[in-house]
Amino acid sequence: PSQFPVVSTYYKAGADAYLNIYNGGKTNTEIATSKVESELSNVQRSQSRQEIHYTAAVYFYDVFCFISYKGLLEQDIRDREKQLAEINQLYKNGTVLKSDVLRAELRLSKQRMLLTEIENSIKIASQKLNILIGRPDDEIINPQIPVNETDAIALEAMDSYFDLAKGSSFKLQISEKEQELAKLKLKNVKSNILPTLGFFGEYAFAYPQIQFYPYALSLYSNGMVGLKLKIPISSWYTNQHKVKEAQIRLRKQEVEDEEVKDNIRQEVQENYIRYKESVLRINLAEENIKQASESYRIVQNTYFNQLSLLTDLLDAETQLLQSKFELTTAKVNAKMQYYQLQKAIGNL
Repeated sequence: PSQFPVVSTYYKAGADAYLNIYNGGKTNTEIATSKVESELSNVQRSQSRQEIHYTAAVYFYDVFCFISYKGLLEQDIRDREKQLAEINQLYKNGTVLKSDVLRAELRLSKQRMLLTEIENSIKIASQKLNILIGRPDDEIINPQIPVNETDAIALEAMDSYFDLAKGSSFKLQISEKEQELAKLKLKNVKSNILPTLGFFGEYAFAYPQIQFYPYALSLYSNGMVGLKLKIPISSWYTNQHKVKEAQIRLRKQEVEDEEVKDNIRQEVQENYIRYKESVLRINLAEENIKQASESYRIVQNTYFNQLSLLTDLLDAETQLLQSKFELTTAKVNAKMQYYQLQKAIGNL
């Protein structure tokens, strides 16, 4: 009998390489998926930028609206102080009752409290805007808006906004990219049953030589090159369930895409109609100011001629101030409604 040397240690060092020739199109599908994911990320970034622009506009016009309220109220307080002095003079002359003086003072006190509330609202809205744009919380903001900036903007036909939304709406772009990813996912799953072919090569040094007969306590090297073919037979059965799952996900994404399109059309039409409505509110508010001013002038003259009650005068004052507030609110709301329309079509 022959006896062969046996050692308790084994050493091996080598290198191998594999070059894919065909793998069922998975590589091209993965490249396409990466491109779509990159495009989706860019669209989502643009959508986030648009959301920031809209939020900044909301905070900006909040500050502008409250500052406008403050200016109107300060002027009203000055007018009420002059009016209170006149009522006090009438009381001293015995023309009016003490109750008229008390009511006028009560009204002035409420206006001053309302002014405090508006000033606090300015601080809160300014802080929100400062935080959003990265400025110190207590930095003073004095929004300047040109006079023609709050004028009504002429809109195009509604169909043109529908067409713009189809091409530039970020929600629709995201939905289309997600649908495209679902199609690529289905394509990638279907390729699991396809064979793979590749060129391979490997080379290694080992000690001792125990791979071939006879064994020897010596260094040996071995290398191979060739083609490797792999046929996933088991996937022909197991992959059916994965394909059905991917098909269901694709169908779900297609349904969601149709829902997104419907929501965009509804959003564009709603904002379009609401903007036109807000323009009408501006015209109505301007007309209300004219009527309230005339009513206040008449009641003021009749009161100081002892032909009407103080309650009538206070009601007329309240209506006039409210009409001025409503005009400012209507202009700001119209501007925000226009921004919502631009946001819906992806043009903000």
